[in-house]
Amino acid sequence: MEVRSTYKYARISPFKAREITREIQGLPVSAALDLLAFTPKKAAFLINKTLKSAIANAENNANLKPDGLVVKEAIVGEGPTFKRIMARARGSASRILKRTSHIRIVLTDEIKVETRETRKAKRKAERRVEKKKETAAGATEKPTVEKKPRAKKAAKKTNK
Repeated sequence: MEVRSTYKYARISPFKAREITREIQGLPVSAALDLLAFTPKKAAFLINKTLKSAIANAENNANLKPDGLVVKEAIVGEGPTFKRIMARARGSASRILKRTSHIRIVLTDEIKVETRETRKAKRKAERRVEKKKETAAGATEKPTVEKKPRAKKAAKKTNK
C-alpha cells in the first residue's frame, strides 16, 4: 500500500532540495531518517519533516508499521516564485526571484525498491561475467593479425 505526504510552498529552491531527495529514494525509512538527521542542509530538515509526516500517515491512516516501509518516491516540484525588487545604482532596480518548492514523498510496503548499493553490486557482477566471457573466448580463439600487402612504390618518372 502506498502512503504519501506533501509539503507545499517550502521556501527553498527545488534545485537545492532535489540534491537531498535523490539520496533517500529507495532507502528504508529508518536509513532515510538517519541520513537526513546528519545532513547539514536546510533541505534535509524540510524533507525530514515531510518524511515524518508520511510515516505518521502510514501508522494512523493505513495501519502500517514503519519498520517495513521504503521510500518509493521523493519528488521535488517547482512552486510559485515570489518576485521582489532590489534597489540598484542610479535609481534603477533589479529583480530577485525567491523560489518555492512542493516536496512529495511516497512510502510503500509492497515492493522492495533497489537501493544504490544493490544496483552498484549488480553492475559489478555483470562486469565480472562479461570479463569471464571475453577471457574464455580469447583463450579458445587466438586472434590472427592479418598483414596488409604493401603498395609498390611508383616508378620515378624521368624527364625527357
